[in-house]
Amino acid sequence: MKIVRIDTEFITLGQFLKFTGLIDSGAMAKVFLQDHFVLINGEKEQRRGKKLYPGTQLSINNEVFRVESQ
Repeated sequence: MKIVRIDTEFITLGQFLKFTGLIDSGAMAKVFLQDHFVLINGEKEQRRGKKLYPGTQLSINNEVFRVESQ
């Protein structure tokens, strides 16, 4: 499991994808989410604006991430 630390109240899924290096720009988020299976706390998600708060767990391409505050 990879821990992603944020210093804000939340991060959007699109920002998360860019922050973790899964995409190069925010504009790529929509296409990435259409082409990849993303689970947030066990539920499929395709909205790039979905807010991720500390404690959120994501599964993307068989990698598991957890959002935590700094």
